[in-house]
Amino acid sequence: MMSEEKLSIKKRFLFGLSAIPDQLTYQAFSLYVFTFFFAVIQLNMLFMWIGFVAWGAWNMINDPMLGALSDRTRCKARWGKRKFFLLISIGPLALMMILLFTVPPGSEVIKFVYFIAVIFVFEFFYTLFDVNVNAIFPEMFPTEDQRTATNVFVKGLTVLGIIFASLPMILLQPLVPGESPTPEELAAIQGNYIIAGILLAIITLIAAAPFLLKGIHKETESAECFENRPPFLESLKITLKNRTFIKFTLANLMIWTVFNTLITIIPLYFVFVLGAPDTSAFIITLALVLALIVAALILPVHKFFIKKFGTRNAAMITLASWIILLFPYMFIDNLLIVGVLVTMINGFALSGALMYVDILHGDVIDEDALRYGVKRSASYYGINALIHRFSTILTITVIAFVFNGTGWSEYNPSPGVNTILGLKLIIFLFPAICLGVGILFLKLYSLHGEKLKEMRAEFAKHPELV
Repeated sequence: MMSEEKLSIKKRFLFGLSAIPDQLTYQAFSLYVFTFFFAVIQLNMLFMWIGFVAWGAWNMINDPMLGALSDRTRCKARWGKRKFFLLISIGPLALMMILLFTVPPGSEVIKFVYFIAVIFVFEFFYTLFDVNVNAIFPEMFPTEDQRTATNVFVKGLTVLGIIFASLPMILLQPLVPGESPTPEELAAIQGNYIIAGILLAIITLIAAAPFLLKGIHKETESAECFENRPPFLESLKITLKNRTFIKFTLANLMIWTVFNTLITIIPLYFVFVLGAPDTSAFIITLALVLALIVAALILPVHKFFIKKFGTRNAAMITLASWIILLFPYMFIDNLLIVGVLVTMINGFALSGALMYVDILHGDVIDEDALRYGVKRSASYYGINALIHRFSTILTITVIAFVFNGTGWSEYNPSPGVNTILGLKLIIFLFPAICLGVGILFLKLYSLHGEKLKEMRAEFAKHPELV
């Protein structure tokens, strides 16, 4: 537990640095992998859909297993347990930023097999890092005030991590092939992606170092507390029977589906709907960076919303506003500057969605700890990671359905009118439906208001659970 006196700006900043390797690697995966394998490696959309569905099936084993492994590992005297897993995962995770793009030459089957293998291995090391970063957050910062104060740094640096992830779009051009590319041109573009991977790997390691060395408190766990932890299958059953958690996680799934859809489709939307030339990656990156800057600057507003409305209600308000902010994408054909501005103002909703999730999840974990007498942070984050990874499957499934239905099952730099409409539906209608469903699940989420106050008051009486 960390007292209010020790919760310095330095400590919050050092912990917040965890967001850079965590978000940089996953957002780079979301931003580049689909476009790279579809447009550069030129995998058929059906192969890509099969690959991502298989990846989702792998997550059904990988994510809960790694969460339970973290909870069931004994605390080591020198490295703790969360920190131990963070240390052994960060190097391989950085390396995966490069290996994602080192596809060997050969037949489409060889490229397909490499695609599946590399996204499986990436997911293993990413989850090993991400689950333990998330698990240590409610353990280090047990009160709402501490979590809110620290989350401002975490989400501010999340924005910086996403900006770093988008840097290759400016520095390395082109990343999308033009009309009838030659094998040499495709090889050169693949080389740009590999250079991008090297750059991202270096940033990942540099940002992770101070967090791992100074940003994590010394972990302790009594033998009695460890023995109280349920076995893997029992823990899984308890977690999945927690209705409050399921409602939160399904809302979170919808939020992450919107994140993944936007970051995946925006490069194609800007080129084919707004009329950005293939080489104008700067404009696309500028739009994303402006949205992220707005997201960072607006974080104090969302902190105020939490105090004014409560976290759950503030989240519902933010998701409703996001639907409104996405609507202009339906009507701005060939208005590139307007598209940049629309993307920028979407930073308001992006900021709130990022801000509220960790606080809500921390409350769910605390309530579970009161009920069962032991804190199972990693188990909850493992299951949450599994469910919200399905956001990628939902995104790819919708994109595959729309692209196949509009004659774009294979990359074509000159799409037809139906494809343009399809891109608009992907960037607005699908996210709007997801946000509406997310609001519904938050409406059903019961851990708020007086019930939340009572839970927190009771939790404060049990320092052994922190």
